Amino acid sequence: MSEANAQQVAYWNESAGPTWADLQAPLDRQLAPLGRRAMAELDLSSGQRVLDIGCGAGETTLQLAHSGAEVLGVDISHVLLDVARRRVRDTNLARFLEADAQTYPFEPASFDAVFSRFGVMFFADPEAAFANIRRAMKPGGRMAFVCWRTPAENPIMSLPMMAALAHVDSPPPPPEPGAPGPFAFADPERVKAILASAGFQDVAVTPHEQDIGPGDLDTTVGLALKVGPLGALLRENPGQRDAVIAAVRAALAPQVGPEGVKLGSSTWIVTAVSPA
Repeated sequence: MSEANAQQVAYWNESAGPTWADLQAPLDRQLAPLGRRAMAELDLSSGQRVLDIGCGAGETTLQLAHSGAEVLGVDISHVLLDVARRRVRDTNLARFLEADAQTYPFEPASFDAVFSRFGVMFFADPEAAFANIRRAMKPGGRMAFVCWRTPAENPIMSLPMMAALAHVDSPPPPPEPGAPGPFAFADPERVKAILASAGFQDVAVTPHEQDIGPGDLDTTVGLALKVGPLGALLRENPGQRDAVIAAVRAALAPQVGPEGVKLGSSTWIVTAVSPA
């Protein structure tokens, strides 16, 4: 295992994994509409086999199985997979595997489709990872995934962060472009080049904008303070916690509507085909 992969395994089992497991319900409420938008590109039917990359706590795997397809959810986090397995009690169409999709020896040409909701941006070697995934797909199989565009295009994350930054002494450095992380696939040309290098055809990267949110104001504030870059910032600046919480709440309060807090999200819906 490479050092970068080892770091991701540690992160999703020791740091982020337990937090995401605790917040599974509001996280799924926030992200589910974006996952459904990408799923619609696959047009699944009963009897097909689907690979769900970075399935986390299993919400997307269960949604995919509702089509009648047989779905294998893969993730490197045993913490999140424990949650996923507890949720699969009323279907035999969903199962889970703890593995790194970049290197796991999937049975060749065994999946009709591949899906991911924000699970493919963390590969240490994305070209190798997608080549491995393509080998697991049947000729003519379709892949669809959703990934974030830039932080500036995503008020759902940037608005709380900007409110917090005014109250901390050590703001985080910007991520290195293309480094494994939530925004690794913000550049659409990079995404196209990676998939072409991995052997995919008919690659399309389509912009998608949608207001999303996890629930009421308290839920949204709590989620913002624990997940993603803002959560890391708060852990590194514990002395400013009270001021940050107050600032984030004040920034989010005007966004409350009939369905709770809703903020803009900007993503790419990426589709590609395994060569026939």
